[in-house]
Amino acid sequence: MSQTASLRSRLGLSERSIAGFGLAVSGVIGFMGIITAEVLYPSYSTRQDISDLGSTRPPDPVIHEPSATIFNSTMLLTGAVVVLSAYLLYRVLDRRGFPFALAVFGFGAFGVGVFPGNVTPWHGLFALLTFFAGGITVLLSARVVPRPFSFLCGLLGGVSFLVLVSVFVFGLVVGGPHPLEFLGSGGIERWVVYPLILWLLAFGGYLSAKPEDTTGDVPE
Repeated sequence: MSQTASLRSRLGLSERSIAGFGLAVSGVIGFMGIITAEVLYPSYSTRQDISDLGSTRPPDPVIHEPSATIFNSTMLLTGAVVVLSAYLLYRVLDRRGFPFALAVFGFGAFGVGVFPGNVTPWHGLFALLTFFAGGITVLLSARVVPRPFSFLCGLLGGVSFLVLVSVFVFGLVVGGPHPLEFLGSGGIERWVVYPLILWLLAFGGYLSAKPEDTTGDVPE
């Protein structure tokens, strides 16, 4: 008997329920970890980038403890739990594209924790990977859950992905100020990140509470 099957047997839970519990927990960890790091960061403003909690960017990076350790650990733990949950979902879902995108999302978040803001260019690359993969993952999740929950997944994924894309459109194509410029870079970034965290909580709760069916997939 595999370790996963043994754990499932002892807990009396399906792999899908365990994955859902993991995603919900990762959402709690991500949300509360960011809030805690913000509170302990001197004079921090939500207009600042979220990654400033781990370290600001070169050439003169600023690192405040314990905020940096809390934020980086939050990203590491959140990413690891998401990847493990994605593996469990890969085993039970028929639509393999969704758990693969979820794993990339978790891998990106883990990379953000490994490479703080002062480690260029890796931090920026992993942050972009997290944002893009996260938005795609949430949009894909709308195809594996029934209505009206699928509408909520589409809304959260759409908001995150469209705001992210708009940043590049206005920065590289239009060359003008972003419509949400009044929120600051940190405020705009939160419109990308927070829908993803809210989705982790909602989708994880759905999976952990939904009884297992016989199809090996989430019923539509």
